[in-house]
Amino acid sequence: MLTICVKLSEFERVHDVAKRFDNVWCTVGVHPHEADSETGVTAQRIIDATQSPDVVGIGETGLDYFYDNAPRKEQKACFLAHIEAARETQLPLIIHARDADEDMADILETEHAKGAFPFLLHCFSSGPELAQRAVAIGGYVSLSGIITFKKADDIRETVKLLPMERLLVETDSPYLAPVPHRGKANEPAFTAHTAEKLAEIKGVTPEEIAAVTTANFHTLFTKIPPVAN
Repeated sequence: MLTICVKLSEFERVHDVAKRFDNVWCTVGVHPHEADSETGVTAQRIIDATQSPDVVGIGETGLDYFYDNAPRKEQKACFLAHIEAARETQLPLIIHARDADEDMADILETEHAKGAFPFLLHCFSSGPELAQRAVAIGGYVSLSGIITFKKADDIRETVKLLPMERLLVETDSPYLAPVPHRGKANEPAFTAHTAEKLAEIKGVTPEEIAAVTTANFHTLFTKIPPVAN
């Protein structure tokens, strides 16, 4: 399991969870909602936190123009610091993007041109253009229980366009529990339902989705050793 940090001020609490359990890892980062309230966010501070073997990714970071809980200027500055850290460490960047497709795609392409870095569009709910532009520069797309929702036809259509070798599944726990558990607190076991829906969308078996998304996870999160069969 991968547990996500959304505030640097709470990183040690998240890190402690990862250190307690052999099958849990964590990230370090600042969610765009917290971009102006979390002070002293620098690439070096993020890089320093990644030296632990339990810290396997950077983020959650990105842009959220739906809620605009932080000024967009601060969101972008914070996001760029995370990109710099990802480029330096080559650890995957976990990206939150909501109602910011054009800016997100432009920033990713501009920054990628300065030097490649691995990244993941987490809990994907954006349009096809962002997804395709991200995949074109090496990005991955992670799908949550949203793809099981009745009104998510547009997202399912986008998923059809994406290559299997760039897809993952996730919970976004405790949010976005998939059908048939919608409305309940989400949990890791529920990813089975998301994977089943993904298999239906792609026209393959659930077992194939399990194998492919697990392989993709380990290709992206290189610090996590694969589980022995």
